[in-house]
Amino acid sequence: MSALLRALHPVVPPEELAGVWRADQLARPQQAVLASGHAELDAELPGGGWPIGQLTEVLQVQPGLFEWRLLLPALKAAVARGPLVLIGAPHLPHLPALVAAGIPTAQLLRVDAQTPAERLWAAEQVLRCRELGALLAWLPQARPEQLRRLQLASTATQALVFAFRPELARHESSPAPLRLTLCAAADEAGAMTQGLSVELLKRRGPHIDHPVTLAAPLPVMAALRKRRPPKDSGHAVDRPATPRTARRQLQSA
Repeated sequence: MSALLRALHPVVPPEELAGVWRADQLARPQQAVLASGHAELDAELPGGGWPIGQLTEVLQVQPGLFEWRLLLPALKAAVARGPLVLIGAPHLPHLPALVAAGIPTAQLLRVDAQTPAERLWAAEQVLRCRELGALLAWLPQARPEQLRRLQLASTATQALVFAFRPELARHESSPAPLRLTLCAAADEAGAMTQGLSVELLKRRGPHIDHPVTLAAPLPVMAALRKRRPPKDSGHAVDRPATPRTARRQLQSA
């Protein structure tokens, strides 16, 4: 009888089953990935890069410190597919620095959403747009069930999707398949360096008990600045989109 059952239901090795991965190995996701631009980090990410069509959660002590240094290499490739949308950015984008990094101003849209409800609503609307390269959303007060909605909406896109939250949220549950913390790297003496320290809190693979150190140059921090450019500068970023107009602008891009 057992031989008959095996013949009717043959045992298939887990590595041959789509979507199955061993917990002691990095997953090989079926969805596409985009290289992060940091070889040390790609070696630790499932598939070798940032997941496309999945929510990635980035935690740090203060918003606006390190996210651009981490993401600019990948965003340069993402804008070739569609616009880069910023929701609730803590500082104004510095367009000359972004252009120098390879992100055209025509591919950048900033949504001026202030309240948590506005930011979440805007993010969901943006994720409904087919022509999207990447979404960066600063969501300090998002709850797990709200992040779950964003993760579900992300699966319908072919874009990079990042949510930035406080470092204190590391102990909260999250539906994001990939979570990491971000801070300045320190040398052996404890002094801060120009590098970045990335701690992978959650990934589809074994736990990594040491941070990944990246050599991210400091000048990239000029991509964000606190002061608004002069009104006659002609920068498109001086006229931010409201949450209710962002989707229309993306569809017409």
